[in-house]
Amino acid sequence: MRIAMIGQDVPTLLPALFADLLFAGKEPDAEITVEEGNPAMREVLQGYGDAVIRHAGIGGKLTVTGDREEALKGADCVIYAGDPQAASRFFMDRNALGSDREEDPGLTDQARVNGGIGGLMHALRAGKAILSLCDSMDEYCPEALVINLGQPMARTTAVFLDRGYRCLGLGRTPMKGANGAETYAKRLQIPPERLTVSTAGLPGFAFLTEIRDGKADLLPKLKKAAEKNELGSLSRRWLGWWDSIPAGDVTDHAEFLPAQPDFIPEEKPEFGESVEKRKERILYMNTVREQGAEAREGAMAQLLLLSKAPPIRPMQLALAVLRKETAVIPAVTRRNGREMPQLPENAVIETPLRLKNGTEQPSGVTVPEALAEVLREVDEANRLAARAAEGDSGALREYVETDPALGGLDRLYCMDVVEALIRLHEDMLFPGGGEETDG
Repeated sequence: MRIAMIGQDVPTLLPALFADLLFAGKEPDAEITVEEGNPAMREVLQGYGDAVIRHAGIGGKLTVTGDREEALKGADCVIYAGDPQAASRFFMDRNALGSDREEDPGLTDQARVNGGIGGLMHALRAGKAILSLCDSMDEYCPEALVINLGQPMARTTAVFLDRGYRCLGLGRTPMKGANGAETYAKRLQIPPERLTVSTAGLPGFAFLTEIRDGKADLLPKLKKAAEKNELGSLSRRWLGWWDSIPAGDVTDHAEFLPAQPDFIPEEKPEFGESVEKRKERILYMNTVREQGAEAREGAMAQLLLLSKAPPIRPMQLALAVLRKETAVIPAVTRRNGREMPQLPENAVIETPLRLKNGTEQPSGVTVPEALAEVLREVDEANRLAARAAEGDSGALREYVETDPALGGLDRLYCMDVVEALIRLHEDMLFPGGGEETDG
């Protein structure tokens, strides 16, 4: 089994990836390749990985390289964890959308990560990097499974799908966050491990379809709490609109909707590691590399690395699919097919992935029709943004004309703003559906 890892966020994921592959997964024939452009970081990652593989003692090989061909050639699976210049470009968007005049704040509300104008620009920038990767995959591993971790999740997954790859995505889990399943468990005073929880919807726009403690249905209790405004004003409003309870961070949901008086987009969203966390991670990796993963100091450093790893588990998903296992994996992004019959078959959805011998078993999950209508609108915007990222100027215009997040705004003015932002970021885009520019 040959697994390629691409993207600047791979180092943060590496400890959990190795744990799932070598210790939990017991995969003896794994060949792992990591693309890393920085020579000093290549040395750190190679030494760290070699130490962990030795400690596992079941075989396996790691190659950290700056050459994309070497990283991809013959890969059975590509784990993509890229988000090019996400933080710096977000703030460029925010500054351009804002205004110094108190009476005219401009379109600061549209400085979003996943939806609206900001989410469109994020998708356009991410798209160019993904298309470049797909060009290389076409040559070196055209049959590879893609596990996508790149944001905006629905839109980057759609780009891979449009290029013909089987792609499964893992975004910000709806089990976490202020309105995540774990928070609801605390509210209900029930240990999370006792709960059966299912969600359905779109990446960043998912809702509870089931939350049970044994045979006890707990969803009515949460709905009563939302009606009393105990889950926040947004949850109360959406319950009234759609008869549904959001799962995950409600600020993600709100990004896909028109401006609301009680929603203020994050001014400083997190994009990957801070400088301080990166320095700390490198220190721990070097400790494992120098002391060995079995030594006391190395083992402690490895435990600290695992404790700080993101909650998403892409290697578990990859192994379940590649080994043709029977499993249920929560909150997986993918093409709809027959999973949510109220949405188009080519919609990009997020629900639990149910596998039987590696083959998906659609559950035919349904949601209240009012919610399904909104899901269809948001999904259409997501797929239009993906097509725009692929260079389709018609899809770009249609996105601006129809995106529900732009509701109440002058669409012609929004198009002018988008065109100005495209000029601002032209080194990273296919501007207006034209040819790729050098950057």
